Amino acid sequence: MDKTTQNGMFRPELQSLSSVPIEITVSVGRARPTVRDLTQFGVGSVLMLDKQVDDPVDLYVGDRLIGQGVLEVSEEDGRAQLSVRLVDIAELKDAT
Repeated sequence: MDKTTQNGMFRPELQSLSSVPIEITVSVGRARPTVRDLTQFGVGSVLMLDKQVDDPVDLYVGDRLIGQGVLEVSEEDGRAQLSVRLVDIAELKDAT
């Protein structure tokens, strides 16, 4: 059952939930070091990931993939801020 109206707004019975904050996790990649490698890590060690710099990052709410994006640097209050530009968004209907 769709939780939005035709114009993308929440149906009235769900409107109160629309301002509830959620946490989105941005996954830039995974690493699989051995335990031996892990015990030898120190300040300055480099952990190689399974993705290239230009590969899209995955966005999750909990363990559910909700989209993909690319990392960017944005300016906010005169400071460089890491950000994600969305390039693909999953259909956000009931997960069954």
